[in-house]
Amino acid sequence: MMELRKLTPENVWQIMRLKVAPGQEDFVATNAQSVIEAYVTEKAGGVALPFGLFDGDTAVGFVMFGFGSLDGEDDPDIADGNYCIWRLMIGAEFQGRGYGTQAMNAALEYVRTWPCGEAEYCWVSYEPENSRAAALYHSFGFAPNGEETEGEIVEAIKL
Repeated sequence: MMELRKLTPENVWQIMRLKVAPGQEDFVATNAQSVIEAYVTEKAGGVALPFGLFDGDTAVGFVMFGFGSLDGEDDPDIADGNYCIWRLMIGAEFQGRGYGTQAMNAALEYVRTWPCGEAEYCWVSYEPENSRAAALYHSFGFAPNGEETEGEIVEAIKL
């Protein structure tokens, strides 16, 4: 069963070692880049909530949430006052086992606990070539809202 765990000194290196499959490197930042971005965002007064994705004691992926403006420069309009699944990755050796679906279920359950307050939407963005991400998001009811951010398609779901 998929569990979100806050990053700690005890588990962070398990998360850092996870890599996406060859050919997916352009679809998502490395976990190290994401953790650094979370730290900088928090220090600047923003919201970044990074978690490891675990199946029992095994780290299988990483997810990071944002709330409101992420970086302020190229944020889509929907970012204001809403949640974002900012990063989602499943390690290469764990792909194709249903972990992506389990991760999205866990992510949306978490968002619906309103960790930063209530919101109307949760949004995601992805590279147009990332058909696996598109299929996953669509299976949960995410739909394009007509926006793009940094060349990525923005999709949202009403919470």
